[in-house]
Amino acid sequence: MVENIIETFNLSKIYKLKGQNRTIKALNDINLKIKEGEIFGLLGPNGSGKTTLIQILTTLQQPTSGYAIIDGYNVIKEPNFAKSRISLMMDHQMLYFRITGYDNLKFFCKLYGVPNYKEKILNSVKDFGLDGWLNQYVENYSNGMKMKLALFRSILLDRKILILDEPTLGLDIKTRAFIIKKLKDFKGLIFLTSHNMSVVEKLCDRVAFINKGNIIMIGSQEEVKQISKSAIKIEVEVLKNRDDLKSDLSHLDFISDIVDDKQKLIIQIKSRDYYKDLLLALSKYHILKVKEIDLNLEDLFLRYI
Repeated sequence: MVENIIETFNLSKIYKLKGQNRTIKALNDINLKIKEGEIFGLLGPNGSGKTTLIQILTTLQQPTSGYAIIDGYNVIKEPNFAKSRISLMMDHQMLYFRITGYDNLKFFCKLYGVPNYKEKILNSVKDFGLDGWLNQYVENYSNGMKMKLALFRSILLDRKILILDEPTLGLDIKTRAFIIKKLKDFKGLIFLTSHNMSVVEKLCDRVAFINKGNIIMIGSQEEVKQISKSAIKIEVEVLKNRDDLKSDLSHLDFISDIVDDKQKLIIQIKSRDYYKDLLLALSKYHILKVKEIDLNLEDLFLRYI
């Protein structure tokens, strides 16, 4: 049995810009190890290399150097075997809008040789909230229904690895919660990218931050938060003169961020060493409450990316 279902070795990708005498390095010596059963999140801004990495892992394009192993198969030397281990979901782009939901599922199941697909579709359609809609054209589906159908399609293929690019993009709260629940119930490995930090925090066992083709940090959510444990986020509730307080605090170099939230200010200081300096600045105002709050993934993302 292969311990690391996904593993990359100095994976790099360089693009030569058309009509220009220069290149862009989309991935720079990426080394990842992802174990069976993990839910792994890759976080980064647009253009950081997330989609390029997914395309290489799913054999849609080849790396410039290095290689990846998918469940024991080299994506360069054995692309068909590697690809047969993966189900890919990229938004709802991989659906056909001018045929019915059922015909979409039937097409992909027959294409990928899924046995007993009729029975599997009928047994699971209600779980995805699509009963009554299977015989409707997908172009008439709401955005949330399209995403549910895309996930249904991906899970029906019964692959060991599920790779998802922004699986909750543009979804309402209820549909997003539905997608999260379905992904938690998935038995294999999940590799996902997302800009929605709350989704990542609810789902992922481990995360990696990527920027300009480089992995900045990687680990469990607790491990990556420990990296920045010196930084502190503090909630301050002030009775009056909140704008004056915010202005005074903005001139202090040990404060890295201030967010105005109704009656409260959310203040991030660079280190616990500056705690007493902050309290001194606050002493000039009528403060109702001071509370330290945990840093979340979004705080870390904004700090390092």
